[in-house]
Amino acid sequence: MITLVRRCAALCALGTLTAALAGCAGDTSGATPGEVGRPAHPPASAAAPSQPAPPTLAPGPSGLTPVFENGPRSRGRTVALTFDADMTADQGPRAAAGERFDNPALVATLRRLRVPATFFMTGRWAEEYPAQARAIGRDPLFEVANHSYSHHAFTGRCYGLPAVPAARMRADMERAFAAFRAAGVERPVPYFRFPGGCYDQRALRALAPGGVTAVQWDVVSGDAFATDSAAVARQVLDGVRPGSVVVMHCTRSAAPATERALRTIIPKLRERGFRFVRVSEQIGAAGGAGARG
Repeated sequence: MITLVRRCAALCALGTLTAALAGCAGDTSGATPGEVGRPAHPPASAAAPSQPAPPTLAPGPSGLTPVFENGPRSRGRTVALTFDADMTADQGPRAAAGERFDNPALVATLRRLRVPATFFMTGRWAEEYPAQARAIGRDPLFEVANHSYSHHAFTGRCYGLPAVPAARMRADMERAFAAFRAAGVERPVPYFRFPGGCYDQRALRALAPGGVTAVQWDVVSGDAFATDSAAVARQVLDGVRPGSVVVMHCTRSAAPATERALRTIIPKLRERGFRFVRVSEQIGAAGGAGARG
């Protein structure tokens, strides 16, 4: 799964698609990040008044949801590791049969090595693993962001994923925030990652009233369905630049090599002088303003 074609093909290979990303962004027309500032509406995940609000970007052109891909290149050697906790709405029977969509060993490795990270959870994953969602959400090393409830596509064609109708897109996002709250995740950040990385102007328009910032990436780890941890590590290490956002997975069945790859990636990047940060720090460094109601 070293080539882009193989990565994209792999994303469609697991039936209901445990994970869909690996550098496969959809139509991004009109997706230029907007000017920095405050969203027009406070997101459903806005922090409590006593807590500092996570930084967000202002709406993009025509009020569209802003899109963030990487932090500043010239403000220090930072890198954000992001992990998609994928589980589609219809995968409950597979989980009941023993398939594991979680990866506690990966989370433990991040904690042991003291690496901040951002987890993009689907609401269905938080429902399946509420104790883990709660523990991740309460760990000061980490932050929990939104990867939709259903892990269905927000465009018409996205690697075989079922599509969410435009009229239901915001509701699907809000349902994920509700699932986080039910699991005990107290302060999810107001960031959203599109399933499969696929979005267009219609999707950006549908989510705009929610006040979220869409978060993509500039480094594809290639970990989806990979079994060669050295290849995953090499791909990340070759791609990281100051301000990079790396997309990875924390699902054992879909990304079995990721935890092993991290044991190489983390010390190597530290040797190069990189500092690990959460996505919120990168957005803040880009000039994002707090999203307060």
